[in-house]
Amino acid sequence: MHHSHTPTAMFASPPMLPLLLLLLLAYSSPAVLAASGGGDHDGLTHIHLFVHEKFTGTNATATAVASSPFGANSSFGSVGVVDDELRVGRDRSSQLLGRYQAIIVGTSLDVAAGYLTSITLVFTAGEHAGSTLSIQGPVLGFKGVIERAVVGGTGKFRFAQGYSLTKILGNPTPETVVFEVDLFVLLPRAKY
Repeated sequence: MHHSHTPTAMFASPPMLPLLLLLLLAYSSPAVLAASGGGDHDGLTHIHLFVHEKFTGTNATATAVASSPFGANSSFGSVGVVDDELRVGRDRSSQLLGRYQAIIVGTSLDVAAGYLTSITLVFTAGEHAGSTLSIQGPVLGFKGVIERAVVGGTGKFRFAQGYSLTKILGNPTPETVVFEVDLFVLLPRAKY
């Protein structure tokens, strides 16, 4: 079942929250592929993940904490937080790899769906356990793929840089949404 969401009213009611959360997702994969690269980097690492979010009811993993002071037709000044599950697959029973934690802030006076996102992928299982990746960037709309910058990380991802691509896959239940995230990360040759 898919829900139709109106970006301008995202913080007005819980069913609009998945659009907010779409902004926060990063796309990665448990199978890591390394490509040869030049310069000061080991090459490009591709990580493919799925983000599972519950946006309403008991144990919700996403919530709006502040609405726009300009009302339901504006996103400016709105704030949302997310603590979603990072999983290997689109099925919720697939292996849990960690958390997708984010803050989303409405930052555009001119665009109804203009947001700035700050996301941390916290890996607690799998080959990246104990490491994090930081992603940030704007979301200027909810159609298609959202691209954001990978700006750093910790553990195995120290000094990482790259980009993430996120897209919504749908609503497995009326209270949940699943996102697909692809991360393309350059890692420095020197280990710190």
